[in-house]
Amino acid sequence: MAVEEPQFRIERAEAPFELRAYQGFVVAETWVDGDFDSAGRTGFRRIAGYIFGKNLSTRGAAEKIDMTAPVTMEPAGERIAMTAPVTMEAAADATRWRIHFVMPSRWRLAELPRPLDPEVKLREVPAHRVATITFSGWTTRSSIAENTARLQAWLTAQGLQAGGPPQVARYNDPFTLPWNRRNEILIDIAP
Repeated sequence: MAVEEPQFRIERAEAPFELRAYQGFVVAETWVDGDFDSAGRTGFRRIAGYIFGKNLSTRGAAEKIDMTAPVTMEPAGERIAMTAPVTMEAAADATRWRIHFVMPSRWRLAELPRPLDPEVKLREVPAHRVATITFSGWTTRSSIAENTARLQAWLTAQGLQAGGPPQVARYNDPFTLPWNRRNEILIDIAP
């Protein structure tokens, strides 16, 4: 069974890089304190609890929501002018993270069940453009830093300006072998 992903149009592709135009979507997100790995585990469990029934639907009962991909993480912090690259090497030292799941496209914000966990929030993400690099293997500090640097160099070569911090996107379950894994670094493009 295929897992739904957010809809996008590819504007430019030079493997392993893509420039994508995403349609708007809704996310369930949480903010977690800790290092990259522990925050990722905590955030995943928290949002998984929401989609697996720790919620209250408009009918007054819990409702299961289909899993989607990817699970995305980004370091928290002030949004700064992107005049210089924000590297994931520096971000790996972050102590606060935003983790989110994209909700299935059949759901609108007003229709989604209300999270019972006050740490889980629902939010609309407007249409936006994103630069990506796709890679396999584990999302280690070094693989994230290396691929972020490659993506930032590609952005510069394309004459594009970053509009936010790098995000790490993971598409696979924990049991997928490293060489079969699909990971991405995503960077929003400045308008």
